[in-house]
Amino acid sequence: MMINNVADGNFVKVHYTLTVENKIVDSSRGQEPFEFQVGMHQAIPGFEKALKDMKVGEKKSFQVSSEEGYGQEDPNGIHEILRDKLPPDMEPEVGMTLYAYGTNNQCIPARIKEVKKDVVVVNFNHPLAGKTLNFEVEIIEIKEGA
Repeated sequence: MMINNVADGNFVKVHYTLTVENKIVDSSRGQEPFEFQVGMHQAIPGFEKALKDMKVGEKKSFQVSSEEGYGQEDPNGIHEILRDKLPPDMEPEVGMTLYAYGTNNQCIPARIKEVKKDVVVVNFNHPLAGKTLNFEVEIIEIKEGA
């Protein structure tokens, strides 16, 4: 059954473009629309909130603060790793992503922030932490949740 407005529990298909600091960092354009169930924490809080009450075919631009996006950057997420702990054939560079394995064998990405003589400074924070997110969205479909 088709629904008129985005509300908690609905399944929503949306096309979006995300820009940060005037650079496109993600977009569903040219691909399948992003589909998620509203109110189930499948999207960041500010994104869900901005879509509430939108209708099929409606377009909207909005900003999401870091508090309602990926949070502030946590200084505890920045660590130094001894270079001899990295693979011997690796030449670390700023911006490169390393992958660590945490508890439950989950993969945790970390970006290289700085390369020093004996250590590499890595950032385990989400790449969009502390950033204001600019979205352009278009509602493609709204379906009632089960």
